[in-house]
Amino acid sequence: MGLAVPAPDLEQSSAEEVLGYMVERFHPRLYVAASFQKETSVIMDMITQITPEARFFTLDTGVLFPETYETWREAEEFFDVEIEVFQGMSLARQAAVHGDELWKRDPDACCAIRKVSPLSDALSGVDGWISGVRRDQSATRRSTAKVEWDSKNELWKANPLADWSDKDVWDYIVARGLPYNELHDRGYASIGCTHCTKPGAGREGRWAAASKDECGIHSVA
Repeated sequence: MGLAVPAPDLEQSSAEEVLGYMVERFHPRLYVAASFQKETSVIMDMITQITPEARFFTLDTGVLFPETYETWREAEEFFDVEIEVFQGMSLARQAAVHGDELWKRDPDACCAIRKVSPLSDALSGVDGWISGVRRDQSATRRSTAKVEWDSKNELWKANPLADWSDKDVWDYIVARGLPYNELHDRGYASIGCTHCTKPGAGREGRWAAASKDECGIHSVA
């Protein structure tokens, strides 16, 4: 779906209202990204109340934390959903083509193989998608809009929690008794792959040894 229909002004709308808009406009050609960080729990809870038939997907890099895979299982059971899976090049294939430990030598290429390319595959059959990006996660995300045109993937994207604080997310999780990734309790504010994620505030623990804080799947300023 192209830009013929302009983005609505939903900056003063609640997260539930943003999700409701996306469901009304795009469902069933709407995908909800599940990273199994705490924002995923909030969005899954909200959208399944709007429509139990919401569609979810995840990017399985093959090197997620065991706790992340456990959260994935818990989320499917708790919300009674099935999360579709998209994967990039396998570890064995990546090593054969690019050599071992590509994430050390070229983290951008590793992210492109494991996340950017699979995301493109996931979004090729829908007209809109939903992410858990928040403005206070990093300086590069401060201008995130609640609904925006994703020029990289050529479809609409919603960030319903864009104006939420970390406290807002936790308050919602506690109030609703939602499952969440236990790595958050161990100092991991942001959770990615095992080989490039360490404990840290905001996104400080992501690619801590590299000069990057985005994998490339989100269009950021």
